[in-house]
Amino acid sequence: MKICGVRTLSDALAAASAGADFLGLNFHPPSPRCVDRDTARAIVQAVPDTACVGVFVDRPAADIVAIVREVGLAAVQLHGNEAPAACRGLGCRTIKALRARPGADLPALAAAYETDWLLLDAWVEGIPGGTGVAVDLAMVRGLPRERLFLAGGLRVDNVAEVVRQVRPFAVDVASGVERAPGIKDHESIAEFIRRAKTA
Repeated sequence: MKICGVRTLSDALAAASAGADFLGLNFHPPSPRCVDRDTARAIVQAVPDTACVGVFVDRPAADIVAIVREVGLAAVQLHGNEAPAACRGLGCRTIKALRARPGADLPALAAAYETDWLLLDAWVEGIPGGTGVAVDLAMVRGLPRERLFLAGGLRVDNVAEVVRQVRPFAVDVASGVERAPGIKDHESIAEFIRRAKTA
């Protein structure tokens, strides 16, 4: 269970207390969910039992490694057009996001990445993630579900059914538990996690 786009200490504490296994901290400056390093470090220190994941989009490896060390991240999520080689040697566990572009051979693409996990997100031209657009669940076919995070359009009212259909390793939500971009709703977080984990 990953709550992504966490920007404040209070949101991080609410998600962790509700049972989130991962918190996503966004380091992509154009995103409304982008967080600065000082805030990210404070979040990591406040939730020592929850894995904090840095989300990056086509960032140089040296920058990623520096942020991982400075902030204390448990993992990184690469959400851009990173080549398989760019996902190695980052000093922590890795998630490679695949965007479900119509016609894409996702199983072949997934096989090229030797990351710890994969994340399937919706394809929206020009926007790397956090759009709230649902993934066509048919696109999951052939992907290794034991290492798959499923994202894209998940909300309190649909997460249980998606989990029952797909049985991924984890689900990932950002906009589906927000009042506005980057502003989490704590009741929605708790209910989303409850429904996902009991599905």
